[in-house]
Amino acid sequence: MTNFDDKLHKMVLSEDGSYTAYSKEYDEHYHSTRDGALHESLTKHVIPAFKIKQNKDEINILDICFGLGFNTLATLFFVKSNNIKNKINIYSPELDADLVNSLKNFTYPKEFDEFRHIISELVENGVYDDGVWHVEIFLGDAREYIKTLPHAMLDVVYQDAFSPSTNPILWTKEYFEDIRNIIKDDGVLTTYSTALKTRLALYENGFNIYINSGDDFRDATVASLSKLTLFEEVDMEHKIRCNPHVEPLRD
Repeated sequence: MTNFDDKLHKMVLSEDGSYTAYSKEYDEHYHSTRDGALHESLTKHVIPAFKIKQNKDEINILDICFGLGFNTLATLFFVKSNNIKNKINIYSPELDADLVNSLKNFTYPKEFDEFRHIISELVENGVYDDGVWHVEIFLGDAREYIKTLPHAMLDVVYQDAFSPSTNPILWTKEYFEDIRNIIKDDGVLTTYSTALKTRLALYENGFNIYINSGDDFRDATVASLSKLTLFEEVDMEHKIRCNPHVEPLRD
């Protein structure tokens, strides 16, 4: 095990054998220790997104937030493992520059061994580009960053910030309005959150809400401005009638 930064983070073994980290600042783990760090990234973000988008020639992904880099690295692992030849562009804001700098010492799963040079490039330069894969990290406020992205640019959004209870600013109705402005009409948003407040914030911005379920992970959410056929749709009007006092988070 390498010497990962222990000032604000503690490395924790999750149930799939991969390590995640505990944030002392947010009092939360970066991943579900029960679902497993690598397993969660794949099943709740990468696999459902690519189930819909893998046939596109070029895929633009927003990874909110970079954190330990699992969603980005799991994307590259999945793409290479499945011989997907798409051009992949990943854009990821991250507020914690010290965390990013410490990632060169993080104990990643063996599945990521061949991508460690990408982490090194990102730590040193903030950008990795080999002509097929482009990854860039923005060190700063995610809310400000997404306002700089072009309209209808994104095919995929990994909504993976700390939970609404600890980091509400990245789960509000206004935040998802900004996301709506930069995601394509046929784009897809994935998130581990199944909270009604989260789903309402998306729904009130025109997103259709779907359940991402499987036998080996807890339910998650997929959302899209377009109708999807590969996931079970949530009857949001029924949910609203049954929970009339629930409101989405607001700025």
